[in-house]
Amino acid sequence: MIVSTRGRYALRVLIDLAEHSEEERIPLKDVAERQGISQKYIESIMTLLSKNGFVDGVHGKGGGYKLNRAPEDYRVGDILRLTEGTLAPVACLETGAELCPKKATCRTIGMWTKLDELIEGYLDSVSVADLMKK
Repeated sequence: MIVSTRGRYALRVLIDLAEHSEEERIPLKDVAERQGISQKYIESIMTLLSKNGFVDGVHGKGGGYKLNRAPEDYRVGDILRLTEGTLAPVACLETGAELCPKKATCRTIGMWTKLDELIEGYLDSVSVADLMKK
């Protein structure tokens, strides 16, 4: 599993919003400047996060984004599943994958399953609040 730029940037943006949560709404321009990410790229990430209930956004003058829950309630695993689609280390373990014809005799499936459980368990144990700690 390799986490894409979109997944890494989504985490950075959510941490930034959490660190500036005292503001009513945070303009994307401000986040883009602080994070060194193009505003256009952040817009696509924020659209995804907003449509899936991770943030609240208001467009237009005085608009911006804010978290809609406490930083400790955002799990890295949930964020990465949203941005990456899957955390599975191999295709046969992805949600909705076709049943592998070799599954019954596969000598590596146990190892991949255990790795998948470790990855998901670890990422689900880390929150945005944890990432805010320096």
